[in-house]
Amino acid sequence: MLETGAAAPDFTLPDDRGQSFSLKRHRGHPVVVSFYCEDDSGGCVTENQEFSALAPQFGDIGVPIVAISPQDIESHKKFSAKYGFAHPLLADPGLAAIRAYGLWEKKKLWGHEFMGVLRVTYLIDADGRIAGVFKASRIKGHAQKVLDAARQLAASPD
Repeated sequence: MLETGAAAPDFTLPDDRGQSFSLKRHRGHPVVVSFYCEDDSGGCVTENQEFSALAPQFGDIGVPIVAISPQDIESHKKFSAKYGFAHPLLADPGLAAIRAYGLWEKKKLWGHEFMGVLRVTYLIDADGRIAGVFKASRIKGHAQKVLDAARQLAASPD
């Protein structure tokens, strides 16, 4: 997992809206990049709903939100349509961005080991450096913590 101060690896991934998102095209302003485990799983639904509910407030400070998981575009389209998310869902089935951010790790659940995505959100500053790392161990309130940090970042004179 990357830490605060590290250069944010660039990536270009397709989203559920038929667009392509490239991190380097967003240099010059902060960006929220939220990695989540799986479409339509309980915690991931809640996390994306909270980011979606706060999307207007992120927009007010000029900070876009994107969410990334390994599912394909079709899965993301269904997931987004079901819940009406305000932010794009990026598909990373090849795990390029997920691995670049160090988030593909061995997990354990009910005695079974498997590889999966760590649920982590990065706040990336205008210069493409990681300004904040937010582990989503508690889903409720996670998006609000990220918004609070984004507000501080947006308000800080550089």
